[in-house]
This record gives sequence, C-alpha cells and structure tokens, in this order.
Amino acid sequence: MKAGGTGLNLTAADTVILYDPWWNPMVENQAIDRTHRIGQTHKVQVFRLITKGTVEEKILQLQQNKRELFETVIEGGQNVLKAMTKEDIKKLFSYSE
Repeated sequence: MKAGGTGLNLTAADTVILYDPWWNPMVENQAIDRTHRIGQTHKVQVFRLITKGTVEEKILQLQQNKRELFETVIEGGQNVLKAMTKEDIKKLFSYSE
C-alpha cells in the first residue's frame, strides 16, 4: 500500500482490493484515492478481504472507531473536548478486545 511513495496515480484501475488492513485508516484511504484522480472515467469498486475471527477483523473495528472519533472531533470542535469524560480519554489511549 505504501509502495510508490507520493504522487502515484492509478487511474487505469477501476478495482481496489485491500487484503492487509493498516492500523491507520488514512493509509487505506490514500491507497483508494490513487484511483480517484483526475482522468478516472470508470466507477471504482473497493473490496476488503477480511476473514472472520482474525486480527484483521479487530483492526477493521479499530479503524472504524478511529474514523468515528475523527469525525466527532472535527465536527464538534472544542465542545467535544470539553464534554469528554476521564473514561473517554482512557479509551483513546488504550486497546481492549
């Protein structure tokens, strides 16, 4: 996913297959966005291959939690930070199953 560095355009592709999820969902978003550059004329399909009961399934849930937190903070701004409890802050910096 990180191969090729910056500026890589894959507009000839119309399918993205993610089979090795990253802890950081933004890395995956960047990989997908490489197919959505100027010049893309096709609908792009994205497939995530996740096997039930594996660590990848847990990573996917962690990614979702990160996305939700990011959206909440961006949309809520300072009000979100003021409303956070001690337990909310602990959850941010811990990992549980």
